[in-house]
Amino acid sequence: MSFTYVLLNVVLLLGIIVLLIYMQKKHISFSKRVFTGLGLGVVLGAILQVIYGTGSDILNETTEWYNVVGRGYIRLLMLIVVPLIMVSIIQSIINLEKSSELGKMAAWIIGILVSTAMIAALVGIGSAALFNLNADQINAGQAENDRGAMLESRLGDVENLSTPEKILSFIPSNIFLDMTGERPTSTIAVVIFSIIVGIAVLGVRRKNPVHAEMFTKIMNAIYAVVMRFVTMILRLTPFGILALIATTVANTDIGGIVELGKFVIASYAALFVMFIIHLVLVGVFGLNPMMYLKKVLPVLSFAFTSRSSAGTIPLTIQTQKNSLGVDQGIANMSASFGATIGQNGCAGVYPAMLAVMIAPTVGIDPLTPGFILQLVLIIGISSFGIAGVGGGATFAALIVLSSMNLPVALAGLLISIEALIDMGRTALNVNDSILSGTLTSRILKKLNIETFNDETAIEKDTSL
Repeated sequence: MSFTYVLLNVVLLLGIIVLLIYMQKKHISFSKRVFTGLGLGVVLGAILQVIYGTGSDILNETTEWYNVVGRGYIRLLMLIVVPLIMVSIIQSIINLEKSSELGKMAAWIIGILVSTAMIAALVGIGSAALFNLNADQINAGQAENDRGAMLESRLGDVENLSTPEKILSFIPSNIFLDMTGERPTSTIAVVIFSIIVGIAVLGVRRKNPVHAEMFTKIMNAIYAVVMRFVTMILRLTPFGILALIATTVANTDIGGIVELGKFVIASYAALFVMFIIHLVLVGVFGLNPMMYLKKVLPVLSFAFTSRSSAGTIPLTIQTQKNSLGVDQGIANMSASFGATIGQNGCAGVYPAMLAVMIAPTVGIDPLTPGFILQLVLIIGISSFGIAGVGGGATFAALIVLSSMNLPVALAGLLISIEALIDMGRTALNVNDSILSGTLTSRILKKLNIETFNDETAIEKDTSL
């Protein structure tokens, strides 16, 4: 009998996918198809939870099949991330008119990412204080204790690393190993390798222009193929979002959310404030915040459901270039850097809130100027190299809490709501990547204002 119910649930998903395909054939816009998939996914997930209940065998088997679509889509995106980063950055550098532009681009992008991460830390501190969050208020069950023990076991991986050693971990020693994503800093290592290759080509151009020209033509051709591959995968976005959000809603622990409701509200209040700050920065630089918001919403919807900054890189690049008018090189670099540096949600808001919650349990007043200054500086420094996939926030928390001499095991108290909060954190991370590219392009006078202000620009890529 359970097989019949599972089959019925899968047929429901396939029926919605057929509807989305029909919408595509009718040339309904990409963003509308994305939001349709998101909305119907929420409804489908809620229905499944009401009928079967969280943790039931039928629901677990159903979501396994749904993951073929949802997680399968994420795997395809992750498949293209490393080739896209390498080819995009190399191609961007070798096509620069002046090599001096590279330093300016990188400096502004990284500066914006780290600066906003430090602002996010202050917002996180404020939210935790406003809602009077304290780790002593949370009851620990078996799952929370197990999570805490796991965090303590992982602490050994980062606790004994000095700041110079952490910086050294960004430098690749085996690029093929980093291409597998083996290390938390693998993505930034691939970025550094790609920059070095691009700079090397610029050197070859001065001494042997024939070879440099040949390499440039090959790289431009590879870039065209990779971007075509990206477009093919992005066509699946509405289906991926549908399955991901349906699975998430169906498996949401309502009891955990109710018990830890104050932390959930405080977290999303902080994330919302940071989104507002991002929009204010857009306005400060003479751009229309509402136009910006309209164009980034489809990307943020995917980031929200996928919980993967790295997996969102292809969408992040496409949106900056096609919808916001960001220079191609800046779009490539900001998306790549933003997946591992200065993540406002995972590396800014989250560890700051945890530190404020946990400090009173060891007799520390988290609202003293000295504590706040130390916390903000540590978050700014440690915001480099945070893994851009689910779990990156845990890595950031380990670094920050251990650096502040705070017990990391208490972070395990939030396991029941981790996924729900991580969705909002990831959306904020991705928005910061797009923000850094947009503002850098504006500052360096490389932003196409006509494209940015064109309401239809987001729909001009008819292949989607």
